[in-house]
Amino acid sequence: MKLMSLSLLAAIAFAGPALAQSEGSVQLSEQTTSGYGAYVADGQGRTLYMFTTDTQGQGDTQAKSSCQDKCAEAWPPLTLGSGKPQVGEQLQEDLVDTFQREDGSTQVTYGGWPLYYFVKDQAPGEVNGQDVHGFGGEWYLVAPDGSKNEQQPEQDTQGQSQG
Repeated sequence: MKLMSLSLLAAIAFAGPALAQSEGSVQLSEQTTSGYGAYVADGQGRTLYMFTTDTQGQGDTQAKSSCQDKCAEAWPPLTLGSGKPQVGEQLQEDLVDTFQREDGSTQVTYGGWPLYYFVKDQAPGEVNGQDVHGFGGEWYLVAPDGSKNEQQPEQDTQGQSQG
C-alpha cells in the first residue's frame, strides 16, 4: 500500500500540473473501446471523468466542483485558458460549457458534469479511473449523451479453474 501511495504521489508531482493546464482552446472527442463503449476524451484521446459528488449544471443550476486541493492533484480538472471548448463530430456542442473554479480557473463541463483527468492514465486511451472510489465519491466516464457511463469490461476468466 505504501508503494502504491508513493507511486501515486510521484505521478501527481509530474503529471498533475501538465494535465490540468490548457493553453488556449480545448477540444473534446469521443473515444470507444470494447470494454467501456463510447466516452468523452480530450482532443488527444486522453480519458476524461466525472465525479459523483460534484454539482451537475442543469437549467438554472451552475456546475460546481467538489474536487479541490489533494483531490485536484490526483484528478486534475480539464481547464480552459481562453475561448470556448470545441467538440468532435460525435459529441453535442450544446452539452459543453464552463464554470469558474474556487481557484479562479475555468473548468470545462460536458452534460453539466465538470471534467477531470486521472494521474494514473499516462497515455491516450488508458482508462484506469472508471468506477474508482475516492475523495468521498465515485469517478466515472462520461457518455457522449452527457450521462454517467457505468460500463465495466468483462472479467478475465483465464487462469480460473474449470469445474
